[in-house]
Amino acid sequence: MSTNTIAYLCSEYPAVSHTFIYREIESLRKAGMRVHTASIRKPSNLEVMTQAEQEEAERTLMVLSSSFSELFGAHLHCLRTSPAGYMRMAIKGLTLLTSGPKSPLKAAAYFAEAGVLLQWMHRHDITHIHEHFANPTAILAMLMKTYGGVSYSISVHGPDIFYTVDSALLAEKVQEASFVRCISHYCRSQIMRISDPTGWKNAHIVRCGVDPDLYTPRPEPCNESAHLLCVGRLVPAKGQHILLEACSLLKKAGLRFRLTLLGDGPDRPSLERFAKAHSLEESVTFTGVLGQDRVRALYDTADIFVLASFAEGVPVVLMEAMAKEIPVISTRITGIPELIEQGEDGLLATPGDAEDLALQLRWLIENPGLRRELGVAGRRKVIEHYNQHKNNQNMVDLFNREAQTP
Repeated sequence: MSTNTIAYLCSEYPAVSHTFIYREIESLRKAGMRVHTASIRKPSNLEVMTQAEQEEAERTLMVLSSSFSELFGAHLHCLRTSPAGYMRMAIKGLTLLTSGPKSPLKAAAYFAEAGVLLQWMHRHDITHIHEHFANPTAILAMLMKTYGGVSYSISVHGPDIFYTVDSALLAEKVQEASFVRCISHYCRSQIMRISDPTGWKNAHIVRCGVDPDLYTPRPEPCNESAHLLCVGRLVPAKGQHILLEACSLLKKAGLRFRLTLLGDGPDRPSLERFAKAHSLEESVTFTGVLGQDRVRALYDTADIFVLASFAEGVPVVLMEAMAKEIPVISTRITGIPELIEQGEDGLLATPGDAEDLALQLRWLIENPGLRRELGVAGRRKVIEHYNQHKNNQNMVDLFNREAQTP
């Protein structure tokens, strides 16, 4: 049955680090779907986002911004609308004391938030909700399904969720979902690992993507020394310490370069200390968080894009760089080799190996012809397999085909 009006639920929306979700929703709307948005908490760094993203935030339900009277009113509405459903949801909430988070505080919080969301969905005549990342917000979707009148689906990215399968109740979330959208073959394989084979047909691969009309080939840079660009949160999973180690090796070998680390996070102080200790201060720039307009401007100046990650799904920033014909270097982990084929449309280094990463960087720094070749091939890969318009139409088809109207 067709489900033309749906809701999207995220823990934080819109978010600087997850602009692809905003673009996905906009694409669905252009395809004719009515998409309402809900976020558990207010977005941070809203001031650096585009005007369109700021307007989207104003239209989005911020669950934790509800006052006590609004919270009480929402639960009173749910109780009056369906006393039996409310009791089912309450009993389901109690199971969180012995499974999943196993926390009275979290169980109470999820139950309270579910009531706010449920009233909001009733108000907008929404019967299907889609959650990104399968994180704790998907527990709210399960609670609402128990109440009745609501179905849900989830997008699974990984890999973090695969490390906490039991506490995250991932198998149950997958089993109860109308469908599971997996962003890669690697991701789908992990869903298959924890689910019954009879349910594998409900796990569909729909890749993330970028707009190749927005991320067009950048002009050939005319930098005196190679400009290396890394975009991502400054957190352990992104491997920026290994990237700085590789840069230290490049400097010792006499290669000229400059590195821009775009993003912020808890690793920034230690990264800055490492840069100072290894005399990289003049070669490394920390920009902090930037909005999408400024990110695209930095792409235009980059000779090489590098992401030395230890744990990723399939990073959208790699797709963005490839769409702009910037040669990319990343690591052989999870779903990244599905995006980058070594020597064909990018380079892959061994994760955690600074010497191998330095070798891949040196190969590109010293070979401008190879950079151009890989850049062109990278854009071709994105257009063929990671085109936002094509992939998001697959999401529309999934909603129309698989989302169950209760």
